[in-house]
Amino acid sequence: QRKSKISASRKLMLKSLMVTKAKEELEQEMEEKQEQKAKYLEEKSPPIQTSGKSLAELQTLCKELHAKIDVVDEERYDIEAKVLHNTREIKDLNIKVLDLRGKFKRPNLRRVRVSADAILRSLLGSKHKVSMDLRANLKSVKKEDTEKEKTVEVSDWRKNVEAMSGMEGRKKMFDAAKGQNQ
Repeated sequence: QRKSKISASRKLMLKSLMVTKAKEELEQEMEEKQEQKAKYLEEKSPPIQTSGKSLAELQTLCKELHAKIDVVDEERYDIEAKVLHNTREIKDLNIKVLDLRGKFKRPNLRRVRVSADAILRSLLGSKHKVSMDLRANLKSVKKEDTEKEKTVEVSDWRKNVEAMSGMEGRKKMFDAAKGQNQ
């Protein structure tokens, strides 16, 4: 196991600082939400002046408020219904995904040797009757040429090292490489 470069007390101090910072940010976020809520309510529902109004005016005001409340409740109900529908759909799709993962098991594949004729028969079906000899098209190599090359290369290596040592050897190698490229 690797040893940590930070001591345990330093880690504890850093963790406590992180927790306090997160707590402060959470409190600040809650305050911002409360401010936004208050601002929204001020916009949507201005303060009502009830003093100095007659009974009929107050009744019409109450009817208007009830109508607005009904509209808001209908919107809230519609949104809740959509959310419930979407959550059900998500659950169903997750279940389907899990079912699909569980049902199909990949089989262990085995290596099968198949001849060229068998492949052609499977691809072409009954049309394929002529057997192909794939080796007939290969280039033939003469054994005599390879044996001669080996005997040339198996000379005394000490002579070759002595000949290639120093600047003379490097010049010979450079000249040989230059001659092969041209």
